Amino acid sequence: MEILHHGAADGVTGSCHQLRLDTGFSLLVDCGLFQGADTSPGRAGAGSLDIEFDLAGIRALVATHVHIDHVGRIPYLLAAGFSGPILCSEPSARLLPIVLEDAFRLGISRDQHKVEQYLALVERRLIALPYNRWFTLSDTSSLRARIRLQRAGHILGSAYVEVDIRRPGQARRRVLFSGDLGAPHAPLLRPPQVAAGADVVVLESTYGDRQHEDRTQRRQRLKRLIEKALADDGSVLIPAFSIGRTQELLYELEQIIFEAHAGAGPASGAGWRQLPIILDSPLASRFTEAYRELRPFWNDEAQGRLREGRDPMAFDQLLTVDSHDQHLSMVRHLAETARPAVVIAGGGMCAGGRIVNYLKAMLEDRRHNVLFVGYQAAGTPGHAIQRFGPRGGYVELDGQRLDIRAGIESIGGYSAHADRNGLLGFITTMRRWPSEVRLVHGEARAKQQLREGLMSAYAAKGRRVDVLVPER
Repeated sequence: MEILHHGAADGVTGSCHQLRLDTGFSLLVDCGLFQGADTSPGRAGAGSLDIEFDLAGIRALVATHVHIDHVGRIPYLLAAGFSGPILCSEPSARLLPIVLEDAFRLGISRDQHKVEQYLALVERRLIALPYNRWFTLSDTSSLRARIRLQRAGHILGSAYVEVDIRRPGQARRRVLFSGDLGAPHAPLLRPPQVAAGADVVVLESTYGDRQHEDRTQRRQRLKRLIEKALADDGSVLIPAFSIGRTQELLYELEQIIFEAHAGAGPASGAGWRQLPIILDSPLASRFTEAYRELRPFWNDEAQGRLREGRDPMAFDQLLTVDSHDQHLSMVRHLAETARPAVVIAGGGMCAGGRIVNYLKAMLEDRRHNVLFVGYQAAGTPGHAIQRFGPRGGYVELDGQRLDIRAGIESIGGYSAHADRNGLLGFITTMRRWPSEVRLVHGEARAKQQLREGLMSAYAAKGRRVDVLVPER
């Protein structure tokens, strides 16, 4: 058995891992795009979209979830000749075609006929797996291999992957790929399933060096920031990823507005009851509608809101901007008037998408605020704004230098990733602790601090572990 890392080994994006069981049988876990600094010279991504590893023997691809840094290279994988099935959870099977259609249009072709052909191919390859049910990959005299998906709590449909391996005359082995693990008590999502145990775990480490605010604190901070916008006659600009983060924000904002209309809490002022929540991302709108269709997978709290006749994905003050002309008109309106608003616009790291036009129009105006609610990869404009904005710095967008005068805030508690304690807990709550942990999907500092935490946890229990930090 051998584990090869084709992405997210020396960075945070481009997740792609190969479990080679023998020379003729491998499983591929994720095939994502590289983003930000991971595309710079010397990094694994180095700006290439090509599939540079050998596809011989790769029998199946399993997608842990549908974020672009985990599935964005699937079009190129198919173009390179991969002919096996694409395995994922049932919610992911609904969401993945939307993601891949967008990736295909942006990276390969906008020709509608080609897009439709490609989507038909994807649909034929998709196999939706229920959570907590074994699926057989190989059942021969020399190798029996099964996989099982369990809830990861990262976004709707996210899963970690357990691979059970049996060979004649050898001890049974289990390998676990964490994908991206979520924080507990996330809006809409059921928490990550406690893992039974494994021999080897490939563990994400995105926030291995920090702790998140709890949900109560982050909601209070969100309220305070919007109150500031109301007082300043400015807007709150939220660069948000189209899937996951956007829907969680809508969920939280619906609760704030519900309290305002009920006359409860600090959100009881008239300004709250009239505040527009603007969703300016056609892709995010498609995902939001898909989330509504996937209500059976929401958590108990969200189900309770539905029973009350509320819909956190479609409430009265939510305005959806569709066309490009509507988008440009909204940018001008908010930049030129003194009407407060909350704007959720794609792209999450400010490297593209409609958020860029809002930033170009409003970043130099002190009335406005920019709120980051997710990870900003090094080398992206979002990272530069987040880092240099509080110091009175500048950022370049579309070749234009902009002095950052808007308020810059970050709320870590809205991260869809588990923090350091969550990652440690994922390992230490197992009935059978792994003897080997491979740390991927994180910057060097995060991996090092998480490694130290794991070594300490094992030492406290008198157990041994190899904590590896693979480079490729």
